[in-house]
Amino acid sequence: QVRLVESGGGLVQAGGSMTLSCEASESIFRRNPMAWYRQAPGKERELVAGITIDGVTNYADSVKGRFTISRDNAKNTVSLQMNSLKPEDTAKYYCNKWGTVTMYDYWGQGTRVTVSS
Repeated sequence: QVRLVESGGGLVQAGGSMTLSCEASESIFRRNPMAWYRQAPGKERELVAGITIDGVTNYADSVKGRFTISRDNAKNTVSLQMNSLKPEDTAKYYCNKWGTVTMYDYWGQGTRVTVSS
């Protein structure tokens, strides 16, 4: 069964921190680099951070130095530690494989992050 379940979102003030978690099915997780994506109102879904199976990471310039992605290969989970949050980080956050993903791929429901000023 394909499974992508995001959690941990909510309301936080600018400058605060929040950790997002994603539980993925083995079919997605075991052979794929994983990533966090986000979609703000009126904007396209964008890649926020990616991590390979061996732990090599990549970040969007907008979050570099503030966000940290990690994975637990034993538990099929991916986390995103977000620090120094800004109002422009407000979006719905999703996890999925790091690579070519489209609307026709499976997506979870995501978790909303709202950063107030």
